[in-house]
Amino acid sequence: MTSNLSSSSALDEETARAEIYGLLAQLFYQVPTPDLLAQLRVAVTDAPVAGGFLEEPWRQLVAASRVSTDADIASEYNQLFGGVGKPEIYLYASHYVSGFLNDKPVARLREDLAALGLERDDSMSETEDHFACLCEVMRYLIAGDDVAVSNLTQQREFFAKHVQPWTQEMLDVILKHPRAQFLAQLAAFTQAFLNIETQGFDLLT
Repeated sequence: MTSNLSSSSALDEETARAEIYGLLAQLFYQVPTPDLLAQLRVAVTDAPVAGGFLEEPWRQLVAASRVSTDADIASEYNQLFGGVGKPEIYLYASHYVSGFLNDKPVARLREDLAALGLERDDSMSETEDHFACLCEVMRYLIAGDDVAVSNLTQQREFFAKHVQPWTQEMLDVILKHPRAQFLAQLAAFTQAFLNIETQGFDLLT
């Protein structure tokens, strides 16, 4: 019985990790849709176990979504991440790793994605090194059906190479931006989650 419970708990944790990566991908990729924001506003904010590491940052994110209108969040997203020409905040790994967009980090990323049997969908408007795209890859490496690709070893290697080296800098920029309100809470939640991911992967080494 203990073994079954332990196995069930591990599966629940993996499902939760995949869902969080999927949610981050949606929230960072484009202006969140009204349906997504509506779901976020009614989300449960109490963790299954009191005092969970993500409970408070998740509660703050949900609260921020409730006090902001769809239009407020869309305007904030467009001001910080969008606009014509240079955005105020970049969401691309290449900008933080090399200082240039579409530089060598993107080429290395594409090689690693090809090795995993993955490639950019033609319908995507962003390059593969966009933070949302990397979150979607992590979701696939957790929840995919091919165990040769979707496993902890691949997750740890991809995270260490393509997520961990630069995301803290990006999140710090968002957190310090004077006009970041909802997005600041999103960055704080993302930071807390990635810190837990980092600690978890460190335990595997």
